[in-house]
Amino acid sequence: MELLVKKAKRGDAEAFIALMEENKQSMYKVARGFLRSEEDAADAMAETVLNCYEKIGLLKQDAYFKTWMIRILINNCKDILQSQKRQMPAGDIPEREEERSRSEIPEFQELIEPLKEQDRSIFTLYYVYGMKVREIASYMEMKESTVLSRLKRGRDTLRDEMSGSRMKGGRL
Repeated sequence: MELLVKKAKRGDAEAFIALMEENKQSMYKVARGFLRSEEDAADAMAETVLNCYEKIGLLKQDAYFKTWMIRILINNCKDILQSQKRQMPAGDIPEREEERSRSEIPEFQELIEPLKEQDRSIFTLYYVYGMKVREIASYMEMKESTVLSRLKRGRDTLRDEMSGSRMKGGRL
């Protein structure tokens, strides 16, 4: 990947496209961890591709391209969430059951639905994307202990949810 980054930094559009293709699935998983709708995830990914293309020359260490790109993506996701909070009147917020019937939510997204928004993001980064607590703390701009406590609290919440409905006495 570092060779592609070097080429892309020199203006090679083909190399940049190859980089984005190589990281498309990871970007999607992270975006869906933050955003509920496919459209918002696609918007965040598109904005990230544009930002990366415009600023790839600023990347200091080629080996950290993916980390740099994911950080940009997370910032774009946060911007979309902030924008939605400012624009959407409380009466327009759809009910959870309506959301589920309108769009297909992957099983993991449905499983973590009871969690708070930020906890869903942490769960997605940790369980789907496989990031380490230290990386998540850096991306989310919080202490590692906060990430750990949110993971524990989220697991407890999900355990309680599942024991009440599907998995009597099951553990996460």
